[in-house]
Amino acid sequence: MIDFKGRVAIVTGAGGGLGKQHALALAARGARVVVNDLGGARDGSGGSATAAQAVVDEIRAAGGEAIANAASVTDFAAVQAMVQQAMDTWGRVDILVNNAGILRDKTFAKMDLADFRLVLDVHLMGAVHCTKAVWPIMTEQKYGRIVMTTSSTGLYGNFGQSNYGAAKLALVGLMQTLALEGAKHDIRVNCLAPTAATRMTEDLMPEAVLQALKPEAVVPAMLVLASADAPTRTTLCAGAGSVEAAHITMTQGAWVGFGSDADERLAAQLAEVTDRAGETVPPNGSAQGSHEVSRAMAMLSQK
Repeated sequence: MIDFKGRVAIVTGAGGGLGKQHALALAARGARVVVNDLGGARDGSGGSATAAQAVVDEIRAAGGEAIANAASVTDFAAVQAMVQQAMDTWGRVDILVNNAGILRDKTFAKMDLADFRLVLDVHLMGAVHCTKAVWPIMTEQKYGRIVMTTSSTGLYGNFGQSNYGAAKLALVGLMQTLALEGAKHDIRVNCLAPTAATRMTEDLMPEAVLQALKPEAVVPAMLVLASADAPTRTTLCAGAGSVEAAHITMTQGAWVGFGSDADERLAAQLAEVTDRAGETVPPNGSAQGSHEVSRAMAMLSQK
């Protein structure tokens, strides 16, 4: 069993659904847990500490240690106070699971920009706020495990969820850079793309499918990504007992050169450019430029 004894974890959006299962599982394996939940509706409205406290009570009843926090992840000052609460109580923060989220689904044509912005604020900026607040602590400790909750909607798209998809893929981009910057401090940053039946998805799937997609089935992937032996810069997809990995890849492409007819040459070679044979997962963003420049130098040297 993966052991979290001596570790302190913060789980946002942990008053119910997937976040609750994350908090319970971490506590069951020895972690002391800050159970954060605004207690609002799934569209982000309202707020109450009742949901978070109920999870804390459940953890304590099972012999674990936990405290409740009702901060909105959109409020950086409140997030900083939450992290300080963890430090005052236990003196460290080892794990952050950015799970809090809301839905404001509509087609892009019908979506109000305020709803687009709010979803970005909760999912993306909420994760930024929480990560920013724990980063100096983890840097000083030379240890940290951060799990971003991305989504298949961000990775692959989903009708009616442009705001949610944009926010969720942004978290993958955030992970990519933070994993590089945190490496020297043993801060490992990963993404989890869950498929789970929670109140966030109950209207989107048939009942039989919902029964198969228990949130508990996603938890093992989170535990691995939050563990001492976790990978970094890894996106795991998990649901119904299956786990997959998602990658942002780059094809070998083609050199189309320069000149006024480069666009026509590209159009003619587009199938070669998009051919996935030999595609790679670049180690960082500069790898794209290195690939392109080295190919250009090789091609030009032949002329």
